[in-house]
Amino acid sequence: INMRDRSLIVVFVFKDIALFSKILHCFQIDKFSFTLQVEFMKIPTTKIIRIILLMALATAALAVTIPVFLTDRFTIRGGSMLPTLHDGQHVFVNKLLMGARIYTKYDFSDPVMESFRMPGLRNVRPGDIVIFNYPYPDSTGKIHFRINYVYAKRCIGRSGDTVGIRNGYYYNSSLPTTVIGTERYQRWLSRRPDSVLTADTALKFEAAVLPDGAVWTIKDYGPLYIPGAGDTIRLTENNIFLYGRLIEYESGDMPDADSVSCHTFRSNYCFLAGDNVLNSMDSRYIGLIPEDYIVGIVSGI
Repeated sequence: INMRDRSLIVVFVFKDIALFSKILHCFQIDKFSFTLQVEFMKIPTTKIIRIILLMALATAALAVTIPVFLTDRFTIRGGSMLPTLHDGQHVFVNKLLMGARIYTKYDFSDPVMESFRMPGLRNVRPGDIVIFNYPYPDSTGKIHFRINYVYAKRCIGRSGDTVGIRNGYYYNSSLPTTVIGTERYQRWLSRRPDSVLTADTALKFEAAVLPDGAVWTIKDYGPLYIPGAGDTIRLTENNIFLYGRLIEYESGDMPDADSVSCHTFRSNYCFLAGDNVLNSMDSRYIGLIPEDYIVGIVSGI
């Protein structure tokens, strides 16, 4: 291999200094060529095998450790996060921020996810884009886990926040003056007459119709309080409509206001929505997302 006035220095770091010296003598480097001569008879075969095995184990360990504990790559599918993210685009999730989610049960045919989260640098915040397991992967209407069935959405609010939509713009009680998401798309929605929006058959204008008759739309929605672990709510018809599936997820049973008067939540939740406010299946339609279902926060695009 011609080097053109350059020298190639190959350095291996071993505990056995004597072996390191022997390896160095196997390489001959000059100004124009690189010749590799391996003196097999001078290096014990057992040590060569040991080194190869250690390198293979180290490579395998890195291949597992990096996506589980540090970062992982995901591919965006669909246009729900336009104009921020595009179909086919690759994003990287920083698992150090929230902490890596570690499974304690590996029977992924079971719809109940068992896991814990490593200590992280911070919690998810409004405005973060997250990758999460979609909680309704089939037609049962119940929250359950399916591995690798993931979506990308933006966090509008988390436990303790009150969120909603006012004339097309997302709002969060913790950030009353901040526009969360893509302002251009929300401004476009705000300026469209309701009659035009309801006539668009490709758009689901009504997001929810509450038992008391109130209609929440993608233009005017809420207010909706996001409960967290330790919060207790009184069960009314409206609250059962809004939180019933979360309570069923936690307790195993759909609540009945006639037999249960209140519920204390065990988990934290998030309101997640797409930047493309006219074309996104998100918390406006399916409700709040368990925070445990979040894989991590997108930090590289």
